[in-house]
Amino acid sequence: MPSRTVTVSIARAPQSTYEFIREPRNLPQWAPGFARAVRPSDGKWVVETVDDPVEIDFVAPNPFGVADHRVTAAPGITVVNAVRVVPNGSGSEVIFTFFQTPDMADHEFEAAAALVENDLQTLKRVLEAIERGSRSPTP
Repeated sequence: MPSRTVTVSIARAPQSTYEFIREPRNLPQWAPGFARAVRPSDGKWVVETVDDPVEIDFVAPNPFGVADHRVTAAPGITVVNAVRVVPNGSGSEVIFTFFQTPDMADHEFEAAAALVENDLQTLKRVLEAIERGSRSPTP
């Protein structure tokens, strides 16, 4: 399947970047193109999207910065997104790879790529704003 990899450099420590990405409740903050709201349901996470609700399932926490996740739109319709957080100096590099499924038209794939790019730029803004806030002098 055709794939696309989008990266962003973030001025925030890899571990805290990884932890933020892996927390499903944070999705609406950094991936508004995908997640409108997130809620637990029967031991799973349900993401309210612009279209229909989907289930999301992250891999187990690990020391390697792997935040891969499955998105299940309906029984038998699952997409796996590969996400890595790797050290980049004192900051992080977030690497997001996704695939064009056989039922996805080229223009839909390009639109998805634009959404991922926008969401990663939002992630950068959110995490760097938090980082700046954590370094602010206390009154």
